Amino acid sequence: MRRTLSRTYFNRPTLTVARSLVGKYLIRCIDGREIAGKIIEVEAYVGSEDKACHASKGRTRRTDVMFGPAGIAYVYLIYGMHHCLNVVTEREEFPAAVLIRAIELDGKLIDGPGRLCRAMQIDRSLNRADLTMGESLWFEDRGASVKRGNVGAHPRIGVDYAGVWAKKPWRFRLERDTVLTRAERRKKTKGHRINPVPLVETR
Repeated sequence: MRRTLSRTYFNRPTLTVARSLVGKYLIRCIDGREIAGKIIEVEAYVGSEDKACHASKGRTRRTDVMFGPAGIAYVYLIYGMHHCLNVVTEREEFPAAVLIRAIELDGKLIDGPGRLCRAMQIDRSLNRADLTMGESLWFEDRGASVKRGNVGAHPRIGVDYAGVWAKKPWRFRLERDTVLTRAERRKKTKGHRINPVPLVETR
């Protein structure tokens, strides 16, 4: 069963949304062809008090989208070359979002928000897109359950400047043993010993 995640889904506490997105699917439709990636890792950014959140510096032209309705895309560029996809969460006027950091696509781990966006052809043209409409980009629940114990909570990456906020365990990741390529799954079912997928934490 496939169900597009609604605005109500995203209009909840950001940490709740972030953890629950692990195991859901990010869908990209290009020229009528759908690309579906299973979400492996996300990061939560919660309000203007969170010094790792872009909105900690106030409402700007760039961060204005974070103050809007839940379920809207916030796409920005880092290092002048890497796009990053976020989905806005919580009530309007409270700036919060979840960054999508890693997916499993066609049995391959795509690790890092920049790599993810390249693989799914996501760029600034999708900034402010409504991700609840099931059009060019959206999220789906495909009925698979993820046990809470299979989702690890870790400090966020690349936010050392945020002081104590950098230590918040607001990065949620499907644990290593559950992230397997198709080839590895076949080997595992045949009883072969396998090496885990290397988890390269890269922007």
